[in-house]
Amino acid sequence: MSTPAAAPLAAAEILQILRERWQASYDLQLIVRRGRLYLQVMWGYLEQQSFPMTAEQYGAKLEELAANLNGLGVAGQVRHWLSTTKDKPRLGKAMTLPLELPEGRASEFLL
Repeated sequence: MSTPAAAPLAAAEILQILRERWQASYDLQLIVRRGRLYLQVMWGYLEQQSFPMTAEQYGAKLEELAANLNGLGVAGQVRHWLSTTKDKPRLGKAMTLPLELPEGRASEFLL
């Protein structure tokens, strides 16, 4: 079942992609650096004993992240990158996607 690139991302879809690609529920973060917005796949993951969130907290964070990505209009970029990147999360090195925001969205988010 293929999802159109422009369709909204759901937390469950993000989790499914992460688990299919890397067999782990990696932590994801939106960060701002030098006026640009990036999505990072961190090296920590839910299945680690030392992971600082419960499954419920992780799920809530993914829901919020999905809502933000959809609001920013970058669901297709994120879906494509997570599904096709050749890189993989490594200890101490986050994977980073520079988000290409639609005109006007950057100023809303980067205040």
